[in-house]
Amino acid sequence: MAHPDHGSRLKAVDAAGGHAEVIISVRDLVVGFGQRTVMNKLCLDVFRGEILGFVGASGSGKSVLMRTILGLVPKRSGTITAFNQTLDQLTPLERSMLERRWGVLFQHGALFSSLTVLQNIQVPMREYLHLSQGLMDELACLKLEMVGLKPETGSKMPSELSGGMVKRVALARALALDPEIVFLDEPTSGLDPIGAGEFDELIATLQRTLGLTVFMVTHDLGSLFSVCDRIAAIGNGEIIAEGDLTVMLKSKDPWIQSYFHGKRAQSMMQEP
Repeated sequence: MAHPDHGSRLKAVDAAGGHAEVIISVRDLVVGFGQRTVMNKLCLDVFRGEILGFVGASGSGKSVLMRTILGLVPKRSGTITAFNQTLDQLTPLERSMLERRWGVLFQHGALFSSLTVLQNIQVPMREYLHLSQGLMDELACLKLEMVGLKPETGSKMPSELSGGMVKRVALARALALDPEIVFLDEPTSGLDPIGAGEFDELIATLQRTLGLTVFMVTHDLGSLFSVCDRIAAIGNGEIIAEGDLTVMLKSKDPWIQSYFHGKRAQSMMQEP
């Protein structure tokens, strides 16, 4: 079920003898809530141009890592570097400039219910750019087209959208500032298999055409099998395995074995 361009993207990521550019680097990260330690000296690299699938059991800290990188969850110790800049050392202005280089699709879309679709997409533009309303309208319509929605969708309220449309609008907002990397938190959750497959195909197309780096927190085996170049699995507060699908299938870790060798995974491997 590999995406037709899966191999070519992997070659690009592994160019220069494996010395791919690291766009996000996490080192010895410790994150916790009260008495509970969620991450214990976790280390992970994200390479430019790849689609990285980040997996783990429920409650293992998948979304917590993404939110910690974004600065939404405080860390206890460790270092996070993005675009060769150590996040702790940035001034507020430098941090603001860096944040313009990434986009985020939160779980369930997280659209503002009181804003129209166009207004939701324009939120990052209003925060970081100084543009006329007319230009923002044009750009927002362009982002809608990029995610496969018609311009007239722009006047709708989030309550008028289907689950799949909510995800696409949220993705359009994540792309509002033409980011280099997009963070996706469970992008296909709540979608039926056909809708999830179409969304995966959209992600792969946008990654290829825009040269994006994608950090995808997911539990969806379909996404992992069809569009992810590399997979990293978290367990017991650290990365327990990382690599392409072949590496995951060979892992001896009990959770990874049950996840990637279950009935659903086996049926996917048997599909043409």
